[in-house]
Amino acid sequence: MPGTMKAVILSEPTPAKQVRITEVPIPQVCPGWVLVAVKTFGLNHSEQILRLNEIQADYINKPIIPGIECAGEITDPSDSHFKKGDKVVALMGGMGRSFHGSYAEYALLPADHVFTIHTELSWTEIAAVPETYFTAWGSLFECLHLKKEDTLLIRGGTCALGYAAIQLAKAIGCKVISTTHRENKLELLKDADRALLDTGTLAGTLRGVTKALELVGPKTLRDTLRCVETGGVVCNTGILGGVYALNGFDPIKEIPNGVYLTGFFSNYPTQKSMEDIFSFLAKHQIKPAVGAVYSFADIARALSDMDRHRVDGKIVVRI
Repeated sequence: MPGTMKAVILSEPTPAKQVRITEVPIPQVCPGWVLVAVKTFGLNHSEQILRLNEIQADYINKPIIPGIECAGEITDPSDSHFKKGDKVVALMGGMGRSFHGSYAEYALLPADHVFTIHTELSWTEIAAVPETYFTAWGSLFECLHLKKEDTLLIRGGTCALGYAAIQLAKAIGCKVISTTHRENKLELLKDADRALLDTGTLAGTLRGVTKALELVGPKTLRDTLRCVETGGVVCNTGILGGVYALNGFDPIKEIPNGVYLTGFFSNYPTQKSMEDIFSFLAKHQIKPAVGAVYSFADIARALSDMDRHRVDGKIVVRI
């Protein structure tokens, strides 16, 4: 193994066009951690937030290699249960914030956030799964307890997470209503039963919604709470609207009687959840929604296209 690797290093707010690949030492393995040869990784909105602003926060361990997920093979299993060559995915748990992440040829990762997978999907397809499908899976089945008889509203459906949620919900037989605030993207929601242009106010225009996945976030959450029927559940998972908190939120007055509010935080994946997701994808013959694939050498262009919303679906970077 060579002594150095290619990686992206951030120390301050960095526009996409200024992102550069540099040579850094390959991390040294230590007990409880494993070295993964990264094959592919997906890009995520939270990485954009880190790169443009959050990098300034004291809790970010700078300089940092960003990236909250990856797919690859175990190169050095250290003292873990893994074997060299195991096919794995890794995500969250401080990846790309508390310790170096996936924008690199190798990633040194805590063994408890690395998961063995068995799948016929390609490396490109695998890269679209970990964070996106885990978040969709947890939101729909752990938080919303989605059932076949439900009518699901997905607010902000034209993101990678939205597409994944549509796939999972339709696979179990749900009726799905999905929204976008851009008229030219309505056709991208063709897999939903109904596509709606989101004007910011949907309350009073929908009937029969029993579950809602809020991906726009606090910007429209108050309205989404009024879109579901009595007994309905709203899961706030995304922050696409750029509003991160509800100032002055009064839960007594603003959560309608008999409506339930929950949220999904994807920081705690498990081996079982990864196995369940990949098994579900195989059983229902679901192909992850990959929007575009870039080489690692083109990482700046990939990030720029993400920042400018030029890609519909998951952006995957191939090492």
